[in-house]
Amino acid sequence: MTVTGRAEFEENGCLVVRGLFSPAEIEELCDRFTALREGGPIPGHFQPRRPAADGPADPLDTHPRVMHPHRIDDLSLRVLLDTRLREILEGLLGEEVLAAQSMFYFKPPGARGQALHQDNFYLRVEPGTCVAAWIACDVIDRDNGGLEVVPGTHRMDLFCPEVADSEVSFAREYVAPPPGLTPVPVDMAPGDVLFFNGSLVHGSQPNRTTDRFRRSFIGHYVGRSAERIGRYYETLTMSGAPVALAESEGAGPCGTEFEAMGAH
Repeated sequence: MTVTGRAEFEENGCLVVRGLFSPAEIEELCDRFTALREGGPIPGHFQPRRPAADGPADPLDTHPRVMHPHRIDDLSLRVLLDTRLREILEGLLGEEVLAAQSMFYFKPPGARGQALHQDNFYLRVEPGTCVAAWIACDVIDRDNGGLEVVPGTHRMDLFCPEVADSEVSFAREYVAPPPGLTPVPVDMAPGDVLFFNGSLVHGSQPNRTTDRFRRSFIGHYVGRSAERIGRYYETLTMSGAPVALAESEGAGPCGTEFEAMGAH
């Protein structure tokens, strides 16, 4: 981690590191999740839904995100605890880091995005915040629903979300950009990693392509000085040893789905 990289992270709340993972590593990761999906539901981690009898088909019924795959898959655990991620994260935070969560998004053609939000609204890390390492597994751009970030919001408190538009977002929560600030798209190539502050407002638009997935593997991390986190998350050292933190209130899965609330 260079002084320039850390300065960019502190100024904007995010930093892209290009080509951190090799094409072979990304291919192996995608193959693993293709096999996991073909293996069927895994309660608590991967739970596809039966398509509704009426109404338009939802691609996320058959390709929902995978939650905490590191708890059930050795490759996911290795990626979450990867030395390259640890070195950059510790350079950004200036302290030892703990791993708290992993996720994998398939985001197939036609899938909705996730409205602008802040990750620490869900993790509730105290004191401080979480940091995400968002690994691109496809060419990611505006057409297939790449991430958008709102630089500067990482210096602000958590916002009280509004209700998102269920036509374009699978998650209920929406944080409007503060006056004078606008979302900035982040185009990425396979193997690129976007690191961002847990208070940074970010999200994605729908995948408007007909033939391109927008797959990504995400890890969430906290500094060793963190004292509390939501009970949904179980922190590990970057060598894999469990670390118990006190429970904070108001936490939940990273993004509350409309379907889970019976509102879709």
